[in-house]
Amino acid sequence: MIGPVTPPERFFNFQLGSDRKIADWGRIVEYFKLLETQSSMIKVVDMGPSTEGKPFLLVIISSESNLRDLERLREINLRISDPRGLLEEEVHELIREGKAVICQSMSLHATEIGGTQMAPELAYDLLTREDEEARRIRENIIFLMIPCFNPDGQVMVTEWYNKWLGTEYEGCSLPWLYHKYVGHDNNRDAFMTNMIESKYVASILFRDWIPQAYVDHHHMGSYGARFYIPPYCEPLHPHADPLVWREHSWYGAHMAYKLEEEGKIGVLNGAQFLAWGHLGFHWITNYHNIAGMLTESASAKLATPLFIHYSQLKGEGRGVQPEYEPQTNYPHLWLGGWWRLRDIVEQQKVAAWAVLDAAARNRETVLRCAYLKAKRRIESGDKEHPKAIIVPRDQHDPLTLAKLIEKLLSQGIEVMVAKEDFTAEDLRFPRGSYVIFLSQPKQGLIKTLLLRTRYPDNIWTRDKDGNPLKPQDTATDTLAEFMGIKVVPLNEKVKGDFEKISKPLTDDPKVEGESTLGYLIDCRLNDSYTAVNRLLASGAIIYRSSRVIEVNDRCFPKGSFIIEGMASAEIMNLIENLKISLDPISERDDEKEPVKRLRIGIYQRYWGGNIDEGWTRWILEQFEFPYTTLKDDDFKKGVLNDRFDVIIFPDDKTPFITGEGIEEWWKENRPDTPFPVYPPEYRSGIGKEGVEAVKKFVNDGGILVAFNDACDFAIETLNLNVENIVSKTSPKMFFCPGSTLRANVDTDNPLGYGMPRETLIFFWDSPVFRILPSQHNEKYLSIVTYPESEILRSGWLIGEERLKRKSAMIAAHIGKGKAILIGFRVQHRAQTHGTFKLFFNCLFG
Repeated sequence: MIGPVTPPERFFNFQLGSDRKIADWGRIVEYFKLLETQSSMIKVVDMGPSTEGKPFLLVIISSESNLRDLERLREINLRISDPRGLLEEEVHELIREGKAVICQSMSLHATEIGGTQMAPELAYDLLTREDEEARRIRENIIFLMIPCFNPDGQVMVTEWYNKWLGTEYEGCSLPWLYHKYVGHDNNRDAFMTNMIESKYVASILFRDWIPQAYVDHHHMGSYGARFYIPPYCEPLHPHADPLVWREHSWYGAHMAYKLEEEGKIGVLNGAQFLAWGHLGFHWITNYHNIAGMLTESASAKLATPLFIHYSQLKGEGRGVQPEYEPQTNYPHLWLGGWWRLRDIVEQQKVAAWAVLDAAARNRETVLRCAYLKAKRRIESGDKEHPKAIIVPRDQHDPLTLAKLIEKLLSQGIEVMVAKEDFTAEDLRFPRGSYVIFLSQPKQGLIKTLLLRTRYPDNIWTRDKDGNPLKPQDTATDTLAEFMGIKVVPLNEKVKGDFEKISKPLTDDPKVEGESTLGYLIDCRLNDSYTAVNRLLASGAIIYRSSRVIEVNDRCFPKGSFIIEGMASAEIMNLIENLKISLDPISERDDEKEPVKRLRIGIYQRYWGGNIDEGWTRWILEQFEFPYTTLKDDDFKKGVLNDRFDVIIFPDDKTPFITGEGIEEWWKENRPDTPFPVYPPEYRSGIGKEGVEAVKKFVNDGGILVAFNDACDFAIETLNLNVENIVSKTSPKMFFCPGSTLRANVDTDNPLGYGMPRETLIFFWDSPVFRILPSQHNEKYLSIVTYPESEILRSGWLIGEERLKRKSAMIAAHIGKGKAILIGFRVQHRAQTHGTFKLFFNCLFG
């Protein structure tokens, strides 16, 4: 100890979790920095700026001696997590010397404010309590605390709450996304790590520390149990080591006991949240041999208390009786009354402490379990199929391949590269092929990200009437399929000369020869669109080829980019960092089409914001497409053609676009959730005037691009001769929640340029199109269609026959303009790189 430690209530001038008070992130950062000056048992690490420039903190708490030897203890922990080459006696010694590493994160979702409000109290208690339990935790545990996973959102929510405090809108939720781009989806970014906050946490969890347990503290709905704690419920995802699920039950049981001991009632475990979830941080960690767990507190109205009648309480989710009665995993009912932020702070603090206490009491068991999980995964990888996965360098888009490899490395997966040609299972693989051996600790993660996945269709995933039950999120998160990268699983042992890599292999960009006719850029590369955007901004003249062009023994597909009127050195100066080479043109293409930079608008609404809109903005920025955000007034004013060439409507239901019928939609689709109340200026919708403006925009030559559910808005608004044939189909007859499907692309159409003729698309409760017979069938073009059979690649599909030969993407000519209907998640969470070009092609004239 350095000196007296300031209690949080004295620093903040109120007890954290008090009614109608929220400590903002700036003050919380100041408090943690103050603690570091007052105690030798805490280390505060500023990982760097958040998306909008706020500090992102990692707080490490342990005994003074442990912090002094922190680097040595970190190395021990990493060695236990990957015991290849260790003798059993060496493992025993490492376990004897090591400390259990536990990570917990708070308020990933910014409106779920309890965790960040709890964090200063938890830190204070850990630093100042001198009872045996606290001393044991400090001695045996290295606690990695992320006090706020989303600093930008925390500030937004705090400012919003204070703005409406004392008014009729006090406690209402934020009307826009609580992250600049991704809102609630920040918890779906653990395997792609697109956001900077995800990159920070991935470095902590997957590479720098690899803790034995990770807990992510959340909030849930208000009208069921007061608190969910581990374990998850069925169905089970197949690729985590069985010991992980035993740890869930073990930690969860200790949490449950400690909560009961402290008089915290209404605690549910083993229900509601599925063991097969999305690959967010508290789920993906299980395949890293980390017991990745979740708590969920019933929500108040942010910091405003909520009164709940006993008659309003009900069982929610799977594994819970709807009648709200005691059961073995929910034995102590909460009977209603006032529910406060302070209740949330206290229950989360007890649970967080319980995890640390369980690990501290059983330090050697926790570390031995970490060793066993890793050892067993290594052995399984050596015995089971496949034994290796080859990722060939020869891919449709080799630059996206490099991005895939970078994602795998960021997960801490060991990737090798072949130093010489090699043969396996009668297949010849060239030098430079990537090889991922499964005899490594993260074997389960490799299978999850790279191999075909089938969601279970069984008693756990259907109700008593046979209706399919929705997964927790998507039915698959198969990274390679999303990115359009082909992998080759091999069941035999692979022999050859391989070396471990720390970054993807990329060829140095070069000019393959000089030409006075111009230069070619391959349109199969997603990054070619970034290059074209840069070149257009610099005044380059660019065309798309009208045919296949052969140059330097390479075949450039129809639609490849031709740059004229600019020297090769000037071009390379602009695009060199993209790793794109230039090839000289040797003969004229008199039918080439000019590339025009279109003026892009994207609709943004309120009602809590549209996550798909946020992701779309982020992708446009990454690939350097300039755009303008459109609000309701922009549509109501009309004259859209004077400002825009193309308008994007991201995935959304029609009522949330028009503003008409939202309450009716809510009652039908979310009957158990109260209708949100926002101040009038945040009840968005383009209205009848906006709908008419959209019609005029298209008829006068504009391009409307609609994603997924927004296609229904386009069909209705423009009176298209297109039917969504599954819009009213029962789930028993057709159901496809977040799956990859096989599809065929018309690559001769400019909208299909750069794509492979056969591809995978990501279908999530999407429309399925049939072009209705009319006198003008020629005005409707099917760009992407489903094949005859074997459509499902990964995930879950009921009713495949309804997709046979139907359209997934249509271009319809209306007046002087056109509507492009993309009936799948073409840019889903910035993960589906394999279909980005179908979107990008809509944005060039």
